[in-house]
Amino acid sequence: MKRLLLNGWIMMIMGTWIHLPAQVLQEDPGHADLLNNVYITSCYQAGFVLPEYKYFLHFVEDHVQSIGLIISKKTTGKNDWEQIYGYPEYGFSFFYSTLGNDSVFGRELAVYPFFSYPIFSAARWGIFNQIGLGLNYVNRKFDLDNNYQNIVIGSKLNLRFNFRLELRAQVMKRGLLHTGLSFEHFSNANMQEPNIGINSMNLYVALGYCIGELKPPGRHELKPHSGGFCWEFTYAFGGKHTRAFQENYFITSSGTVEIKWKPYRMFRLGAGADIFYDSSTETEMKALDLNDYRKQFDFRSGIHVSQEIMYSRVSLIIQEGIYLFLTDQVNHKTIYNRGIIRYAITDHWLVSLSMKSHLHILDYPELGLCFRL
Repeated sequence: MKRLLLNGWIMMIMGTWIHLPAQVLQEDPGHADLLNNVYITSCYQAGFVLPEYKYFLHFVEDHVQSIGLIISKKTTGKNDWEQIYGYPEYGFSFFYSTLGNDSVFGRELAVYPFFSYPIFSAARWGIFNQIGLGLNYVNRKFDLDNNYQNIVIGSKLNLRFNFRLELRAQVMKRGLLHTGLSFEHFSNANMQEPNIGINSMNLYVALGYCIGELKPPGRHELKPHSGGFCWEFTYAFGGKHTRAFQENYFITSSGTVEIKWKPYRMFRLGAGADIFYDSSTETEMKALDLNDYRKQFDFRSGIHVSQEIMYSRVSLIIQEGIYLFLTDQVNHKTIYNRGIIRYAITDHWLVSLSMKSHLHILDYPELGLCFRL
């Protein structure tokens, strides 16, 4: 039955892949330019759930399988950033997946935007890296009465992360064959417990077709890079549920000051200081039978280093920090991390979405406003 279902989905996607381009161009020839270098790709992947906890694996009965439809556009070097990154691609992916046990973990529908750039590129083939972040919906989640075995998914709506390393080959004038490894993770960013999430590693194969004209990339002289240093001041706020399975939602916030060095156009190094506020500290300490709570324990402070990769006004930032002075009194962690997506509204004002964690254990998400000097 599963095999018949997957085959039916694949046939439907392939039918769309073949007939949609001609229909669009026939009905509205004036929009043909919008379809230049646009690819529609059908994908199938299969793999296995990564073992994060032994208890979780007792309920994994099968491999994970996915089918997907991907819409992407290859850039042609209209601005400096497209040329610097080797004419990357961007687009949206739509996936339907099994999760190893239909009755416990259910199935997944996912949609996420992605960015793909070449690591190595030749005339008819290349090696590419893809990063995607979006949303998914699962039809089964933890329920104390009806699905208590599902200890990994606490909400039906989740954040989904994708990382791919692929080999891509041109098999006909407008056709591309893709294959490679894909890492998938989804969880709810600690917005609802439980929040272990599901990780999987997959091998995939995909066939893509360009539905418009193939426009060759162009080249122009890049603007000179202005290096040096800058200062950034950030305030962020968010919230979390506790791992004590409390119904209450607890407020969090943070303040950061950081100095950034700009040695290259697409890369920055930074160092800074942080102060964090977590209103769940008292509740979590009581759940752990720690009775020496004091108000100052709601605060943590630390220093960090950061690495930032830039593409136009968008940045991906990784921070690695150490608690100093005001330390973690709940779990007694020494090291903290943050993953940040940032967008520059102007040269001086930026907005961000960050995820604070302790190594692989996510703590909470935050929205931030940054002033750059």
